[in-house]
Amino acid sequence: MAAGGFKIRTMDLNGNSHFEFEGEHFARRWWWERGLITMRDRSKNRKPLQRGRNLSIEAIQTVQALKRMNKKNDGSYSLQQVFNGKVKRLLKSDVIAVLRELLRQNETQLAIKVFEDVRKEHWYKPQVSLYADMIAVSAANGLFEEVEFLYMCLKSELKLEPDNGGFNALLTTLMSFNLTGLAMDCFYLMKGLGCEPDKSSFTLLIDGFESNGETALLNIVRLEAQKYFGEEFVHQKREQRDEIGL
Repeated sequence: MAAGGFKIRTMDLNGNSHFEFEGEHFARRWWWERGLITMRDRSKNRKPLQRGRNLSIEAIQTVQALKRMNKKNDGSYSLQQVFNGKVKRLLKSDVIAVLRELLRQNETQLAIKVFEDVRKEHWYKPQVSLYADMIAVSAANGLFEEVEFLYMCLKSELKLEPDNGGFNALLTTLMSFNLTGLAMDCFYLMKGLGCEPDKSSFTLLIDGFESNGETALLNIVRLEAQKYFGEEFVHQKREQRDEIGL
């Protein structure tokens, strides 16, 4: 008997047999099994493609196909083929999931193209929150022409429902990127839809206009805020600004 123990006949993955000492065999097997278990444990930690919702196989394939065709830059005809062959065949929930996944991946122009198709569907219902998300991603990527395009689409919607949360999210984006003209227009759009601005709406506008030195717009918003919440609210905002030295 050799120093390494008994010899054991083993077979590799190619079907070839060979001999190795018993100690070597069990050591090799222990490390192989440990590596396999470690790989399995790591696989459990993989995050879904989209937080809060697992995309269907069809939706994932559609996102991949759109990105692949867009990178090839073979012209709009090839991209339109993907839309006709995949996007238009998806269920409503999958189309919206594709749109949001493209936004999450900063594929803004592809997302807008999907959105333009969505608007043509009979089941489409405009949502301020979705517009706010698209405009936020567009602005973050420096696509300000797309921001204006999407905002004009928002204004043209005939069945837009009041949504304070959605409008405040939109106001936050517009003020963050110093789009004060659009922010003021958005304020009037809110009121025109019967969506009463709340204290958060006025705080966003007042703080933004003060920071940008937009005195004329600031005075208008302060007067509006006073009508809704009284002079005390406007006075408190001034005191807060004075306390932080702005």
